[in-house]
Amino acid sequence: MKQIALFLIAAAGFMACKRDNPDVVPVNLTVQVTHSLSLTEQNAFPYEQVAVTIRNLQNGSETTQQVGNNGQVTFAAIPVGRYDVTAAVTLRQADYLQLTGIDPGADVSLNASVLQQEISVGFANTIELELISGTQGAFVLKQIYYGGSDNRDGALFRDQFVEIYNNTGEVLYADGLYIARLWGRQRPDTDGHHFQANGQFDWSRSKDMPAHLDANRDYVYLRDLLRIPGDGNTYPVQPGESIIIAQNALNHKTPYTGHNGREISVRNPDLTVDLSGADFEVYYGDLPGRTPFNSDIDNPSVPNMVVIKHTGNDWILDNNGRDSYVIFRAENGLDVTALPEYFAPSLNEPNQSANTYIQLPISYIMDAVEVQPTPMEDRIPKKLQPQHDAGYTFVTGGAYSSQAVMRRVKETVNGRKVLQDANNSSADFVSIKANPRGFAE
Repeated sequence: MKQIALFLIAAAGFMACKRDNPDVVPVNLTVQVTHSLSLTEQNAFPYEQVAVTIRNLQNGSETTQQVGNNGQVTFAAIPVGRYDVTAAVTLRQADYLQLTGIDPGADVSLNASVLQQEISVGFANTIELELISGTQGAFVLKQIYYGGSDNRDGALFRDQFVEIYNNTGEVLYADGLYIARLWGRQRPDTDGHHFQANGQFDWSRSKDMPAHLDANRDYVYLRDLLRIPGDGNTYPVQPGESIIIAQNALNHKTPYTGHNGREISVRNPDLTVDLSGADFEVYYGDLPGRTPFNSDIDNPSVPNMVVIKHTGNDWILDNNGRDSYVIFRAENGLDVTALPEYFAPSLNEPNQSANTYIQLPISYIMDAVEVQPTPMEDRIPKKLQPQHDAGYTFVTGGAYSSQAVMRRVKETVNGRKVLQDANNSSADFVSIKANPRGFAE
C-alpha cells in the first residue's frame, strides 16, 4: 500500500510538472517557402526539391523534411522551444537555365532562414522563408581558426589563422584579395544603440548615413580590412590548393624569442599549430602609433598583408566567435580607399574618437561566413544576408579549445577536392581541431 501511495504521489508530481513545463507540449509548425527567381512562363519552381530543416537550440536535435509542390511543409508535434529554421536547394546549371532562361555558368544554391525563432505554446503562425540565390565564390573561406588554444598550456590567441581555398578547376591569383571582419551587436543583452526588429544594429540610424540607402540590407560594416599584396600575377593558387593568413607566421609548437628577449613557449605543443609555412602574416608592429605585443614577431620570410584598417595592437580574432568574415575583390571600378565609414548607430551622439566602420556593398562579396558564440544564450543577430550565409557556424569546444571551423569536402573530381559551398555555414562547416591545409572529409 505504501508503494502504491508513493507511486500515485510521483505520478501526480509528474503531471503537475508537465502542466508547469511547456517544453513537453507539442506544437505543429508550418513553414511556407517562396522564391525570388523570375521564371519563364511555362515553368514552375521545383518546390519538391527544397529541404527544410528545423534545429532545436536547446538539445541540438535536427529534423529535415521535403517541401510539397505548394511550397509548404508542416512539422507535426514538435516540442516548444527556440529553433533555427532553414530552407535550401541546389539547382543544376541546366535546370536553372530551363527555369529562368539565364545560364548561371554553374549550379546555383538557394537558401533562406529564420534563426532563433521562439516556438511557444499555441504558436499558430506560418514561418515564411523566401529562397534567395547566393554567390558561388572562386575563392572560398575554408578554415577559420578563431578559437585559439589553451590560455595556460597552449598559445592563447597567437596561433590564429584563416585559410582561403581555390575551389575551382583553374589557377587563380590571390593578389589583391581582401579579407575583413564584420561589426555588429556583440551581446544579445546590450542596449545603447538603435536596433532592427531582428535585434541587429539599425545602421540606417547611424550619424550622417544617407537617407536614400538601404543601409541594413545592401551593405555590411567592416571593423578591419586587409589586402593580399602583389601585382596581379605574384601569388598563383593552384586548383584545390589554399593560402593561409596567419596572425603570427611562426611554429607555435616550439619556443621563440619575443621582442623583450624572453622566451615564449607552450606547455603542450599538441594544443597548437605550426604556422611557419603560412603564405601571409598580419603584422601591426610597423604601423604608426602601434606597439606590437611581445609575441608579435615579424617573420621576414613570409609576406605581410597590406593593412587598410585595423583595431588593437594585433589581428586578434574574437575567441568567443562574435566576428563574421568576408572576402572580396575591388572589381567594377570599386575604390576601396574611397568607401565611406560610419559610427555604430548609438542612441547618444558618438564621440569623435569612437570607432568607425567601413561600409561595403554586399554585391562585392565573394564569400562570407557567419560565426557565432558557442553557448546558445550568447548568440547574436546575424550580420550577413541569406544569399551570402543562410546559417552560421561555431566551434563546439568554445574559446581556447584548439578548434577551428572547416568547410566540408563535397566531392573529389580527378583528385581535386571540391568543398561544399551552399551558402549555409550550418551545413557547409564542421567544428574540428585546427589543421592548416587539412580537410574535413
